[in-house]
Amino acid sequence: MWEYSEKVLEHYRHPRNVGKIDNADLIGEAGSLACGDSLKLYIKLDGNIIKDAKFQTFGCGSAVASSSILTEMIIGKTLEEAKKITNKDIAEELGGLPQEKMHCSVMGQEALEDALKKYYGKEEIEKEAGLSQSGDKIVCTCFNVTENQIWEAIKVNGLKTVEEVTNYTKAGGACGRCKGVIKDIIETYLRKEGQAPVMTAAQKILKIGRVIDQQISPQLQKDGGDIELIDVEGNKVKVKLTGMCSGCKNATMTLKAFVESVLKDKVDSSLEVEQV
Repeated sequence: MWEYSEKVLEHYRHPRNVGKIDNADLIGEAGSLACGDSLKLYIKLDGNIIKDAKFQTFGCGSAVASSSILTEMIIGKTLEEAKKITNKDIAEELGGLPQEKMHCSVMGQEALEDALKKYYGKEEIEKEAGLSQSGDKIVCTCFNVTENQIWEAIKVNGLKTVEEVTNYTKAGGACGRCKGVIKDIIETYLRKEGQAPVMTAAQKILKIGRVIDQQISPQLQKDGGDIELIDVEGNKVKVKLTGMCSGCKNATMTLKAFVESVLKDKVDSSLEVEQV
């Protein structure tokens, strides 16, 4: 049984600012009914100041409490001040949330960001949040969670495991097929931040194989080709290119460069690819 702070229980039992604002200046949405939780945030402005905010949500008590506290946090603030609010701020204002319910605070932050995109423009908000680093690909189709959302959750909350990402975003919490991709995103982020743990030889081989199977091979197959991992010796990755243009020297050099660049980016920058 999860333990909730008194503040969470208070906002769940007596939520503030529930409802809809007619002629709202900004409206932000996050989640979806298909995923189990959804939030619609309405904002009324007086110049650059948030004069009023209301919400409509469908979800658990943590979702109600997170939405309620968010409206209290942003009323009276300027848009610049509201732009700086993170899901960590929402959770802390509630006196904390169980790890398994942190996705509710993330949903509140996403609804606020969605509303602000309509005011500032999508590119500015995503640039400030650091989202442009990872594209906008949907990773978890069960809960419609994008690579951007996972990247941002890792960055803001210091997440280091797939389980933590699931707690904060729901990604990987249903069929689980995306857990390998989530792990790759975590490792990519940690490596860029200089925090990635040193992989054992076995872990490196498994990671190389997974990247080839999930990311490189599907790309080559689009053009009638394919790739087979033959061996890994230290930092040298031996592969066999098959199919269309596998015997063409110029094409082979281009494919080798592509394979090597992906493996350097996703696994280890010191890797070298050799065709056998």
